[in-house]
Amino acid sequence: MIVLTNARILTMDAGMTDITSGWIAVEGSKILGLGAGSAPARYGIAQDMGGDLIMPGMVNPHCHMPMTLFRGLGEDVDDRLFRYILPLERALVTAEVVEVGARLAALEMIRGGVTTVADMYYFEDRIGAVLDQSGLRGVVGQTLANFAAPDHATMDEGFARLDALADLYRDHPRITASAAPHAPYSTGLEVMTRVAEWSDAHPGLPVQMHLAETQPEVQWARDTFDATTVEVTDRAGLLRPALIAAHVMYPTGSDMDLMAERGVHVAYNARSNGKAGRGIAPITALRERGINVGIATDGPMSGNTLDLFSQFAPAAMFQKIAGGSRQPLPCTDVIRMATIEGAATLGMEQRIGSLEPGKQADLIRISLADPRLHPIYDIYSMLTFATMPTDVRATMVAGQWLMQDRLCTTVEGEKALSDALQIARRFKAKIVEIDATT
Repeated sequence: MIVLTNARILTMDAGMTDITSGWIAVEGSKILGLGAGSAPARYGIAQDMGGDLIMPGMVNPHCHMPMTLFRGLGEDVDDRLFRYILPLERALVTAEVVEVGARLAALEMIRGGVTTVADMYYFEDRIGAVLDQSGLRGVVGQTLANFAAPDHATMDEGFARLDALADLYRDHPRITASAAPHAPYSTGLEVMTRVAEWSDAHPGLPVQMHLAETQPEVQWARDTFDATTVEVTDRAGLLRPALIAAHVMYPTGSDMDLMAERGVHVAYNARSNGKAGRGIAPITALRERGINVGIATDGPMSGNTLDLFSQFAPAAMFQKIAGGSRQPLPCTDVIRMATIEGAATLGMEQRIGSLEPGKQADLIRISLADPRLHPIYDIYSMLTFATMPTDVRATMVAGQWLMQDRLCTTVEGEKALSDALQIARRFKAKIVEIDATT
């Protein structure tokens, strides 16, 4: 049993209970109990948290973990996806490369207080293995796309990989398989319909997809189907509670109504959206319709960092700019979206996202020692606008410490970085080759 005492505890439960000084007991993978004051003597010797903050581990509902290896590449090039990224993926992304990039991502997330991630990329069995070894919780999504993919040449091969992934993680306590059609324009109606049929045959498993992300996608749907991209997805039967829709930059009002009616969830990627110059997603309007929205990082190629603290300020400020007021997306909502609402986005709110007896013991310890964090008038404002990943002292998933006192015990940091830098040298050589021929 693990007992933590003398901690400020943000439970993120339905009542938003904030315990100024209290304790929390963990037995096995679950929270046994928590409360104010000192821990009951029956729980045994407690670890003194020295007044640090204990809160739920954060949930990142949209990521491409191996793209740590693409971080900062072609930063100011508008056509970098087609000029650099796709050629690099076709030429150099292998199962080994995916594993190396994912391991660096796992280390970054553990150090930044992210305990659950929804990933979509290639060779997702290798990403699942990294999540398993590192102790993280995650959704691994096999990407399906009609462009040349590193791990499948045909859709039949892609679906075979998806079936194998579902079998591999069928009974895993922390890893969940997922279908991940890349986007409506890069799969088409036929493939999306096939994914919907797969989803029918695999109840309980999520589907991840970029949706209404770019203006070319919107134009594609209009030109091809005389419909919105959300309506095309609905024609395929893919607007459903299992769907985690990433970005949702350009929905119409009727699109949002339809998404709410179908029970779709949304991953909000403010930082990467802003860096791409795409504008502001209508998150306030989506949430007003009762749609679950989680705050996500996107891939480190797009958002550069996998810590959610770096997402909070732009996530909040963009909504305030759009609303012309300080009031949209208050800080309490930001932290809810990073915890319990993020968990709901993945259909996991009954297991994670808040600190309550019986739930999984996914939690983080945040030091409140830095002068940058004081005075604390509003703990949620402090977390939204002042906290950094380096303030995270410890990270726990399913009752296991993955990091204590900034030392990660489940990922060998020096090796993770060294391996990644070796891959980066290959990427740099390929970039020089691309630039020389264009």
